[in-house]
Amino acid sequence: MTDPDRALVQLGKLLRNRGYRFTTITPESHRRVNGRPSNAVARNLRDVFGWSRPFTVGVVPPEILKMLADAGCVLDEGSMQRPTIRFSSAGDHIFVHSAFPTTQPDSVFFGPDTYRYLDLLRRLAPRAQRAIDIGCGTGAGGLSIAPSCGEVVLSDINDSALRFARINAAINDVENVRTVRSNVLTDVEGQIDLVVSNPPYLLDDQARVYRDGRGRFGEGLSVEIARQALQRLEQGGRLILYTATAVVDGVDTFYESVSSLLTRTGRYTYEEIDPDVFGEELDREIYSSVDRIAVVALDLTKSSS
Repeated sequence: MTDPDRALVQLGKLLRNRGYRFTTITPESHRRVNGRPSNAVARNLRDVFGWSRPFTVGVVPPEILKMLADAGCVLDEGSMQRPTIRFSSAGDHIFVHSAFPTTQPDSVFFGPDTYRYLDLLRRLAPRAQRAIDIGCGTGAGGLSIAPSCGEVVLSDINDSALRFARINAAINDVENVRTVRSNVLTDVEGQIDLVVSNPPYLLDDQARVYRDGRGRFGEGLSVEIARQALQRLEQGGRLILYTATAVVDGVDTFYESVSSLLTRTGRYTYEEIDPDVFGEELDREIYSSVDRIAVVALDLTKSSS
């Protein structure tokens, strides 16, 4: 681990021990809240590390400012400074990720989808000898199931995500995880008993890795994850996929694309978790035929016959 990474681990642990809590909301809601005149400048650590607001001297204690500087995660903006990372909390864990706004191609996101994904994993309570979290991002999903697994592999094609995942594992004292750079499962070797994933599911015109789901409406990556997982899982292995689908004239386009795989490979349940997310995307030309974007969950056990 590099010195900047160690500084971020130290900072994360300090914030966690001080009881720091922040629930990260959607980018549109975040923009609206930060746009209020009274929120132009940070007044406390939640404003700095949650809301990503610029701060003046004295708002951040010297020891925390030093850790932030040692991590190379602070920008000078004249008389003020601004963090390039933020911290979100979920349960007993705290996660470092990219600051708002997440406009860079390699930004690492954490938000409402993450919370819904973690709730799904808690409810389904998967166990495995060896699990893979595909498109791990901050590592939140993989870290949440680690206590019930022998080993968890956190995989992503985004090097920034893999870095944050390693740091988050250290912040939260989770030791039975490792990271692998891989496009889906291409570079993941060995036995796989469980695959969990919360992949991108929108089409993104800024080429941000965490948002671009490929395919016609953004379902392409989710379909590919299901395909590769079902090829690689051990007999009796399990796939838990949290994603979303564009509904067109009442037709679930993700399910339509993946159903032929499901019916011949195992037992599964499929549920709609939220009927309407990212409604602002419907204003884009690519979604002009879409009724709504719905969050769905696929829980499949590979047939042992």
